[in-house]
Amino acid sequence: MKAPPPLARASADAIDARPAWIRLAIAVCLSSLGGVGMWSIVVVLPTVEAAFEASRAASSLAYTVLMLAFAGGGVTMGRLADRTGIVPPLLAGAGLLATGYVASAAAPSLPVFIFAHGLVGLGASATLGPLIAEISHWFLRRRGIAVAICAAGNYIAGAIWPPIVQALVETSGWRTAHLVIAGILLVGMVPLALSLRRRAPLGEAGTAHVVPPGRAALGLSTNALTALLFVAGIACCVAMAMPQVHIVAYCTELGFGAGAGAQMLSLMMLFGIVSRIASGFVADRIGGLATLLIGSTLQAFALLLYMLVDGLAALYVVSALFGLFQGGIVPSYAIVVREYFAPAEAGMRVGLVLMATILGMAFGGWLSGAIFDASGDYAPAFLNGLAWNLVNMGVIAMLLVRRGRRLAAA
Repeated sequence: MKAPPPLARASADAIDARPAWIRLAIAVCLSSLGGVGMWSIVVVLPTVEAAFEASRAASSLAYTVLMLAFAGGGVTMGRLADRTGIVPPLLAGAGLLATGYVASAAAPSLPVFIFAHGLVGLGASATLGPLIAEISHWFLRRRGIAVAICAAGNYIAGAIWPPIVQALVETSGWRTAHLVIAGILLVGMVPLALSLRRRAPLGEAGTAHVVPPGRAALGLSTNALTALLFVAGIACCVAMAMPQVHIVAYCTELGFGAGAGAQMLSLMMLFGIVSRIASGFVADRIGGLATLLIGSTLQAFALLLYMLVDGLAALYVVSALFGLFQGGIVPSYAIVVREYFAPAEAGMRVGLVLMATILGMAFGGWLSGAIFDASGDYAPAFLNGLAWNLVNMGVIAMLLVRRGRRLAAA
């Protein structure tokens, strides 16, 4: 799908002003629509498994392929956004999402269904990292809260799409459900994407940081800082995956049933939205790195609480706390990128760092299951998550120390 020629750039007085907030509202709508790609597979997986008479492991490959495509697609779509503006990647994302859902509906076999979800993952990737980077160009004083609100769109999708998809599956079947989703995405995303054709001003918010060529503001090369953030992103999300991916199974092992675990997961998402928005206010005052360290430290505390309690009421409370503590971590990475990298490469760098968080979730979900299989207990899996969390805290603390030394020397 070819995008129309981009309009002229907005004037500098659009930064932090009404046009920026309108653009943010549109971005949240786009993220909430495209975010279905991250959640629909979870709802339809049991039905598809039965339809193709497949094993749980084989059918779960659709989710794995989707996540890998989402991770890689975020970098590609971000680079495209850096060069052309946000409209072409959004239109490409809408087309890929619709194609993936139509192909899923028509899939004659499980391998085709799995391949189709690779297209879904690529399409959905345009509605997270690239949109976050795009919105960051339109804000300076309120960049933290703006990025956090935009990132919350993915969690909003997680709250609204699963019941919609489940209702469609129950009333019309899983194949029709995928066709309906494809239609909704095309009708909803294309006009919203075209409304974002105006690009950020040349003198936009990102130029507030003067970044020497090849050097980041912390005295590290841009590639070295990206690598450290990549490691930190993997580590924090390996830890994050333990409760998010396994809370239902954990509750089942404790005898509370899958229903209680599903409610705890919903509770995490709900409090995660609150946390994402609140973290933006915090980041506007103390910066992305400090906000990231606070979130990571609190996440470690919640993981420790999971190891200390096993009562039903206590697990509900800890799950709510976990959602409240971890929701602001991922958008903090995007804020850090915008603080320490040149604006012209924001889309690509944000895509790389968010790719690390997605890979961490994918690896952490598998690793926690493997540890449980080997030990027959989730306690070692929680301990493993805590260890990875400490790695994340160490990397971020080291970067904060470097920042403090440079500020003291200035």
